[in-house]
Amino acid sequence: MASPRVRASRYRRNFLLAQPAVKTRMSERRTSMIGALMATLGPISMSVYTPAMPELVRAFGTSDATIKLTLSIYFAGFSVAQLLAGPASDAFGRRRATLAFVGIYIIGSLLAAFAPDVGWLLAGRLIQGIGASVGITVARAIVRDQFVGVEASRIMNLIGIMLAIGPAFAPTIGGLALAALGWKSIFFLLVGFGLLTGLSVLVFMRETGKPDPRRILPGPLFSAYGILIRDPRFVAASLVLTGSVGALYAQATMLPFILIKLVGLTPTAFGMGMLMQTGSYFLGSVMLRFVSPRLGGERSVKVGLAFVLAGGLMMAASAQMITPSYLSIMGPVAFLSFGIAFLVPHMTTIALYPFSEIAGSASAMMGFLQMGGGFIGGVCAAAIGLPLIAFGTVIPAMAIIAVVSFVVFSALGPSAR
Repeated sequence: MASPRVRASRYRRNFLLAQPAVKTRMSERRTSMIGALMATLGPISMSVYTPAMPELVRAFGTSDATIKLTLSIYFAGFSVAQLLAGPASDAFGRRRATLAFVGIYIIGSLLAAFAPDVGWLLAGRLIQGIGASVGITVARAIVRDQFVGVEASRIMNLIGIMLAIGPAFAPTIGGLALAALGWKSIFFLLVGFGLLTGLSVLVFMRETGKPDPRRILPGPLFSAYGILIRDPRFVAASLVLTGSVGALYAQATMLPFILIKLVGLTPTAFGMGMLMQTGSYFLGSVMLRFVSPRLGGERSVKVGLAFVLAGGLMMAASAQMITPSYLSIMGPVAFLSFGIAFLVPHMTTIALYPFSEIAGSASAMMGFLQMGGGFIGGVCAAAIGLPLIAFGTVIPAMAIIAVVSFVVFSALGPSAR
């Protein structure tokens, strides 16, 4: 017969084995680093490519409008595919969904690199956008899975800081690669970035969600999106981000043609010049970390929207009254980018907060609206035809949409905050 000490030891062991497993969450730093890597997948794939757009017109013997379409179709694939990537991460887990979509992204990058004509390039960019859609969707979802409130806003801000670094240097790297090795090298760089992202997720990322395959079925999927669309607070908060962040995506379709063709920058100089945009976003994100404890979330958003609106109005004025130069174009862009850094963390956190069970779907819908705004802005710019006029019209209109949406959000009452 076992001694009392042995029996007590067995009891403690059996008691512990009977307890439900506790999911160990990732640290803030690891979550921020993995989230930033995934979140930059989409923006880097866009910004590293922009210096090559005028060169692609010559390489494929096509028109400016067709090459602009390669960016617009990337937006379309990115925005629509998020509506599947988010539920897929809810259904099968954040890690599995991320690895599957990153694989699609790598295939699209290879297809674009070996494109024999512009039709295949368009197909590659579409597939690339579909694969990249998982990045920002899962990045926001893993934050919501583990953190809320001030912690979540702090991580989103830190992701924003690191998010500024990658796209800041991407146009420069793209311009240098174009000058040294040609336009195909840019897509090979993106293949490498996709492989790095997939390996990092496989090795360092823990599963933070509660996978439920039923969530990918049509009934639960449409039900989740129905809940989101019917929530006016979620829609208003998402439209604030659509008007502001979407403006960054939309202006990416115009800036290469304004700065290279009208102002006269070389592709390499254009890549270096885009540091003003991402540098301003970086500066805004760093300043927010210092002032947010005193300002609070809502006042930080108001400060950010003031800069966004000021940048939009400056764009409208400069496009109409000033001969285009680097500073007349990029000065207003810097105001816009600085303001966006102030408003994104709080608006993202507050929009996702009520939806812990469908965080992937909520993040996907938010991303769909943002990228959809960028896509529509790019289509409007293409319809206008003249890049400078489109820049001074479309982007200010999107800034006004962001401000009006926040007014509506605030009018919904204290429960919305």
